[in-house]
Amino acid sequence: MSKSPFDKLGERLTRQLAGYSSRRGFIARLGMTLAAAPILPLLPVARAAPPVKEPKTDFERYAQAKDDTQCNYWKYCAADGVLCSCCGGGSHTCPPGAEPSPISWIGTCVNPQDDRSYIIAYRDCCGKPLCSAGKTCHCDGADRELPTYRPQLNNDIIWCFGSASASYHCSTAALVGLAG
Repeated sequence: MSKSPFDKLGERLTRQLAGYSSRRGFIARLGMTLAAAPILPLLPVARAAPPVKEPKTDFERYAQAKDDTQCNYWKYCAADGVLCSCCGGGSHTCPPGAEPSPISWIGTCVNPQDDRSYIIAYRDCCGKPLCSAGKTCHCDGADRELPTYRPQLNNDIIWCFGSASASYHCSTAALVGLAG
């Protein structure tokens, strides 16, 4: 019975392999592989965990992006004081006659329209008496506020020091950029 070309090729490859290896060598390599296998998971491997999104805060659940004269406007998550948008200014501009403080506190707010986090700089407007806007314009957003020992993230401080007048008028919320 004649052999097929595949049988001849297989026999030739098997004989060559047998000529270059031994049973002892095969058993030694198999033993080393079995001994080293438990160590393999301990090797350093870059395992990227999926990003964990923090649960939404109460403010984020009820935030809106249409009316900047309301305390639940998305940029006011860490605002504390009277909104300048109710006092003749804008959400990020002081009213005429008031000057922005040279320093600010910051917060990270989630825009409900795109569900992305943004860095917001809150700045007090100074130099005029306290704005007499209604109670709906006096906000106290404490979303992710930190204690006073981190003053740059605390909204309970009147930030008018450093300006010509230390009298507080209202607060603004300027978008700085995308967080993270």
